[in-house]
Amino acid sequence: MKIMTLLFSLYSFSYSYSQTIGLQSFATGFTRPLEIVNAGDSRLFIVEQGGIIKILNPDGTTNSNPFLNITGQVSTGNEQGLLGLAFHPNYASNGFFYTNHTNLSGSTVITRYSANSANPNLANASSGTVLLTIAQPYANHNGGSLKFGPDGYLYIGMGDGGSGGDPENRAQNTNELLGKMLRIDVNSGTPYSIPADNPYVGIAGADEIWAIGLRNPWKFSFDKNLGNLWIADVGQDNIEEINIAAATQAGLNYGWRCYEGNTAYNTLGCPSQTSMKFPLKTINHSTGVCSVTGGYVYNGTIYPNFKGLYFFTDYCKPQIGMMTSSGTLTYSKEFSGNNFSTFGEDVNGELYVADITNGTIFKVIDTSLGINTFDQTQFAIYPNPAKSEIVIQKSNNHYPTEVTLFDMEGKMLLKKKTENKDVNIVKMDNFSKGFYIVTVKNEQGHVSTYRLIIE
Repeated sequence: MKIMTLLFSLYSFSYSYSQTIGLQSFATGFTRPLEIVNAGDSRLFIVEQGGIIKILNPDGTTNSNPFLNITGQVSTGNEQGLLGLAFHPNYASNGFFYTNHTNLSGSTVITRYSANSANPNLANASSGTVLLTIAQPYANHNGGSLKFGPDGYLYIGMGDGGSGGDPENRAQNTNELLGKMLRIDVNSGTPYSIPADNPYVGIAGADEIWAIGLRNPWKFSFDKNLGNLWIADVGQDNIEEINIAAATQAGLNYGWRCYEGNTAYNTLGCPSQTSMKFPLKTINHSTGVCSVTGGYVYNGTIYPNFKGLYFFTDYCKPQIGMMTSSGTLTYSKEFSGNNFSTFGEDVNGELYVADITNGTIFKVIDTSLGINTFDQTQFAIYPNPAKSEIVIQKSNNHYPTEVTLFDMEGKMLLKKKTENKDVNIVKMDNFSKGFYIVTVKNEQGHVSTYRLIIE
């Protein structure tokens, strides 16, 4: 009865209070991490600005050998470097992945690579095929993100070319690839082809363009549930902006340099204001922000309070924003000492955020779900959600001695003695999909409690 009471109180607590954004350190030791990407499996790939991609495993360890090292090809000024990574939707079968870096001349280069057929933890560095090279007139505003959309095409976020105020008005020039969202078909053509429904096909303008009027879309993403495209566009002097559009909306004009956010900036020669796509949300620099970093819509399962909310942050103000698709915004507390550079999403839709200054990768958690953070420092349990088994890893010199599984009504379903070793594997393949409670006892008799999802 005691355990049933405890489980009920923890379960009730987790759904009785609003969500509270927290961070949990997951891995350290990275050098200026700028991107976190999954390849459709349990690994995370950490992109470092200097030109290295490392593999981060689900237990928080990092492979000693990098997945890819192109440091000799990358310029690494303030906003330059290896900036983006995207795995092909069919990566498991074709091994293709794509990078976005600035070369030694400062130009943006989009390259396709192949994984090493003999070792999935290594790329074939000699397989690089350049798809696209875009000259950059200045060193800043390079964009950096590239993502596959729900339509299977590759989207590339390009900044306006830099300096300040878009002095050559590139973002509104449809013959320029700068200041745009590009969309290409990497599954046909040499080295790519243009989707037939791109908005400038057959008329004046560069065929690769999907949308115009962007200043520096450092981070964008697609909602994997609804398909919406979210673009966080870095502002000029006063305003950061977050945009949302249906993935099928072609030919949008997001307004720069005519407008900064929804405020007129330089409207000389600009099209009608009614033709512009204005932001869902603007954040004024008077609040302490300076450079928005877009994230993802949460589509994980561990934190139901987060479901469907868009997460973002700012380089100068280390707090995390959480927003609905209608623009209702909630902020976390400020996490002192951090400069967040990117979010990441694992294969299960759980979110991570990187600190560029100290090289730490954090899990984004809901601290109002008391059961998820109850004594989590004792053992690492993964994967979560689980399918056929869980791994219980020794932590802080303590070994697990007994694991027990309960359903959410407090009924004990499994009780198993574990061995005195660093890693124990417990089979879960006989249990139905759903929420469970796991308790783990250590050699001193202390019991830790965790919330587990089986899918």
